[in-house]
Amino acid sequence: MDSGATAPPEIPTIGFVSLGCPKALVDSEGIITRLRAEGYRIGSSYRDADLVIVNTCGFIDAAVEESLEAIGEALAENGRVIVTG
Repeated sequence: MDSGATAPPEIPTIGFVSLGCPKALVDSEGIITRLRAEGYRIGSSYRDADLVIVNTCGFIDAAVEESLEAIGEALAENGRVIVTG
């Protein structure tokens, strides 16, 4: 007997990386808070995430290099990446 009920949609998981200056960290906290409020889960792995967000700051050369490495890693492990910052 089918009651006509459908399974609830799966909650998307977002992998999140925050790099750079303290301002970027504050921005990341705001983004994560909003994502959770909208029903997303925040995961600790690129591979298991539906999408990866890399929030970064690139004012100095070392930060730019770190950011490019993190972006490359996220692309290699997941392929669905948003970069902000």
